[in-house]
Amino acid sequence: MNAREDALRIIRFDHPEYVMTGPPAYSVWYRGCNHEGYAGGGHDAPVGARWTDVWGTEWHKMLEGVMGFPTKHPIEDVKSFRNYRWPDPNDGRICGLIYERAKSFPRGELFLSGSHRETLWEKAYMLCGMEHVMTAIFAEPGFVRDLLHRIMDFQLGVAEHYVGAGIELAALGDDLGTQKGPLLGPRVVREFLVPEYRRLFDFYRKRGVLITFHSCGNVESVIDTFLELGVDVLNPVQATANDLDRIRRMTQGKMALQGAVSTATIMEGPVERIETEVRRRMWQLGREGGYFCGADQGMPFPTAHIDALDEAVKTWGRYPLENPDA
Repeated sequence: MNAREDALRIIRFDHPEYVMTGPPAYSVWYRGCNHEGYAGGGHDAPVGARWTDVWGTEWHKMLEGVMGFPTKHPIEDVKSFRNYRWPDPNDGRICGLIYERAKSFPRGELFLSGSHRETLWEKAYMLCGMEHVMTAIFAEPGFVRDLLHRIMDFQLGVAEHYVGAGIELAALGDDLGTQKGPLLGPRVVREFLVPEYRRLFDFYRKRGVLITFHSCGNVESVIDTFLELGVDVLNPVQATANDLDRIRRMTQGKMALQGAVSTATIMEGPVERIETEVRRRMWQLGREGGYFCGADQGMPFPTAHIDALDEAVKTWGRYPLENPDA
């Protein structure tokens, strides 16, 4: 069974042969998805760089291996929202990168994946500032709904190009949790975010595109929402922020999980400790399928430590899995 077939069986809880670290994918994205500007910037910018992305948000890259931080937001009030010039998903400078990267898609065992990084909530606070958006939810709810709707209009425009390029997997994401609980209450998520999410989910569902969703922090309060929307794979399922047994019970047979190996464990080591946690997570979350075993955050890990995780998955991830505590 090749990697693509095994990944589909993991997602479907359909007797996979082995655990994987993630769906095998070749990713395409639009210019601005990874904070790029028309003149450069983004993830590849050197430490110390400052730039403005295609949305008008200003950035500062402060740490190697970590995304930059927004330093200025283009929509500071309702007036600036009315005057704001939205990026056009049909602008060749934005959508052209999708088709450019798709030309190099090697096919084979890989899925072609399209990224909607910072799909809705995170894009809102990068445009306006988190404090402003959180206050406006209660003080100016109409403004927030209009803002979210316009953001999703853009994402749907990008989705048209992704489908045109032939993607099979859409990678969505918004960090909705903190280390100790939800960042937004379930009522706010349902009233403000879910109607807009549903527009994009429905678009992809009708076209048979698989959907992964990234949300850091504690996500237990929104698991039912993810199930209702139709998430196929949820990541990164932070080990120290969630009750992993509870999340597995809620999602068993319905939604695959990815991640759950503690970032602290991978960063600190030693290799033997990493292997032990990998084995326990695979048994805890994946003994009946539905689990991709990997780090619960993307960090600049020591090479030997992330290699140890990969090796442990290969060594101990063949079905039927062994109970490491037996």
